[in-house]
Amino acid sequence: MSTLAERRAVRERLSWRRLPAAPVSLAVGAAGWELVGHLADASFFPPLSTVLSRLADMASSGLIFSSLRDSLINLVLGFAISLAAGLAVGVAMGRYRKVEAALGVYVYALLTAPSLVFAPIFFSLLGEGRGSIVAVVVMYSAFVMIINTASAIQGVPGHLVEMARSYGAGEGQVLLRVMLPAAAPMIMAGVRLGVGRAVTGMINGEMFIAVVGLGRVVTQAGGRFDGASVLAVLLVIIAVALGAVALVQAVDRRITRWVPKTARGDR
Repeated sequence: MSTLAERRAVRERLSWRRLPAAPVSLAVGAAGWELVGHLADASFFPPLSTVLSRLADMASSGLIFSSLRDSLINLVLGFAISLAAGLAVGVAMGRYRKVEAALGVYVYALLTAPSLVFAPIFFSLLGEGRGSIVAVVVMYSAFVMIINTASAIQGVPGHLVEMARSYGAGEGQVLLRVMLPAAAPMIMAGVRLGVGRAVTGMINGEMFIAVVGLGRVVTQAGGRFDGASVLAVLLVIIAVALGAVALVQAVDRRITRWVPKTARGDR
C-alpha cells in the first residue's frame, strides 16, 4: 500500500501539470523561432541565436543602453502625464454627470481615432524633440485610462456612498475613502492597459517624429534591411513593456491587497 502511494506521489511530482507555464512557453517559443529561422533561411527572419548575438554586439558597443535611456525618459514622462490626466478626468467624469456629458464625446472620439495621425500636429506645434514624442505617448495611453477610471467610479455600489453620507462624510471623504478604494481594482486594470499602449506610443513617436532612442535604431536597421538588428531591438522593446506591466502589477497588488484573491482573478 505504501509502495502504491509512493509511486503515485512520484507520478504527481513528474506530472507536466506541475511545470511552470511561463518558462515552458518561452522555451517552446524560443525553440520554434530557432527552428523556423534555420528552415526559412530568410534574411528578414534570422534564427534566435543570430538575433541574440546581434543584441550582445549592440549592447557591448553601448548603442542599446544609450538608446534605451532616451526611450525610457520619453516613456516615463508620457505615462506620468497620462496617468495624472487619466485619474483626474476619469474620476470627474465618473462622479459628475455634467462633466461626463461635456467631455465624454471628446474622450471616446480620441480613443477610437488613430493616435499616430496626430503626430504631424505635434511636430508642427512642439517641434522635432521630446515634447512631440511625449505628446504621442499621452495620446496612446491617456484615454483608455480615463474611460476605465470613469467606469470604475460609476460602478461603485450606491449603498456604500449612502452609508458614508449617513455617517456624515463629505464629498471629499466619500471620494477618497469610499469610491476610490472600491474602484481601485478596475482602475488598475486600466492602468495596465495604459502602460502597454504607452510603450507602443513611445516607439511609434520615436520612429515617425524624432528619430531618437530605440526608434532610431529600428529605423536605421530597417533602412539597411538588417532583420537581425530590428528583431534584437524588438526583444528590448518587449522586455521594456513586460517590465512596465510587471511594475504596475506589483503596485496593483499592493493597492488592492484587501481584495479577495477570487475577486482579483488571481490563480
